[in-house]
Amino acid sequence: MFYYVLKYVLLGPLLRLIFRPRIEGLEHIPEDGAAIVAGNHLSFSDHFLMPAIIKRRITFLAKAEYFTGPGVKGRLTAAFFHSVGQIPVDRSGKEAGQAAIREGLGVLGKGELLGIYPEGTRSHDGRLYKGKVGVAAMALKAQVPVIPCAMIGTFEAQPPGQKLPRFQRVTIRFGEPLDFSRYEGMDGEKAVLRAVTDEIMYAILGLSDQEYVDRYAAVVKAEEQAEAQAEKERQSGRKFPKLPGR
Repeated sequence: MFYYVLKYVLLGPLLRLIFRPRIEGLEHIPEDGAAIVAGNHLSFSDHFLMPAIIKRRITFLAKAEYFTGPGVKGRLTAAFFHSVGQIPVDRSGKEAGQAAIREGLGVLGKGELLGIYPEGTRSHDGRLYKGKVGVAAMALKAQVPVIPCAMIGTFEAQPPGQKLPRFQRVTIRFGEPLDFSRYEGMDGEKAVLRAVTDEIMYAILGLSDQEYVDRYAAVVKAEEQAEAQAEKERQSGRKFPKLPGR
């Protein structure tokens, strides 16, 4: 009930006012039956904007940190994500990834829509990064279509670190469903999972026209943060040189 109150009364109208979304390809979302909607991830607003414009209910796999924050703010955030039916996902290792796949398959097993960001995290610079194979594993195990989706303009409207979005028009573009039935029974083969994931990411790239980086976003982000920290320490060392004799 709270999901639909947010969608049609509280949050949905507000998001439409702020972003004035231009919707393309909405007819590619099936009216019933299980399917995966796989999209790029540019902004915190993506979590709410896509569900606001899709007629059917869609459940997203959301990072566990949204459910475990400290204090009053953390409890309110967790309550919000639980109330709209989002599923917490631990991203800390291989076993956690298998748990996320099981959760996703549970949603698909009910004949529902599952939303997932194959990159595994928000893009920190607006580029599209290499997808993780969990999306392929779920698509092949459940034998469901994958609808690629591109969020365009949400990075500029609310880049990482910006709490409130700017009033800016965005585009949400859905592509034709991708059918992977030709790989039935091959969900345990790594090469197949990689090929399916790359096909999904290529479809998203074609819709979004982003620059593509064939590396995982989390790895690139960690490297850039380490470089920034090292540069900060170097600058600090130049500012406070050692005194003679010490």
